[in-house]
Amino acid sequence: MNSAMGLDFSKNLSYFTIPAVYVATCLGPHTYAVACSGKAYDNANPRALRESVCKSEAIDKPLQQAILRAKGASENGFESMALFAGAVVAANQVGLHACVVNTLSIGYFVSRLLYVFAYVKLGENRKLAGLRSLMWMVSVGLCMTLWFKAGLKAMQ
Repeated sequence: MNSAMGLDFSKNLSYFTIPAVYVATCLGPHTYAVACSGKAYDNANPRALRESVCKSEAIDKPLQQAILRAKGASENGFESMALFAGAVVAANQVGLHACVVNTLSIGYFVSRLLYVFAYVKLGENRKLAGLRSLMWMVSVGLCMTLWFKAGLKAMQ
């Protein structure tokens, strides 16, 4: 069963989603924040980025806010990464069907991409903040579904 992207979804692709999620939704927004920070980023003291960006007179307020939102998105990605990676491994360990694991793990990846976009790009509009929360809830729901399906399969 080939997709339009040339991927065979009958084969297990879920392990590939772990590094994809890590790069795109953890490192991606972090890299964006660092790149936009310019001289406010101090590689010798990277954890001071928030403070440096807020104090910088060279970065206008909208860009400061975008940088801070990107850092927030990145941190949220790192915080949820272990739960997702564990769910993918657990689902595979118990032998969930590849189509199920693919659907849930790729869905998680897509929802996290949308979360980062909503957080960083749409976050300046407070009326759209609910989209970020919705994408977060979808990603958590998909991750928990992986865990529950793995647990149910393990009990058989």
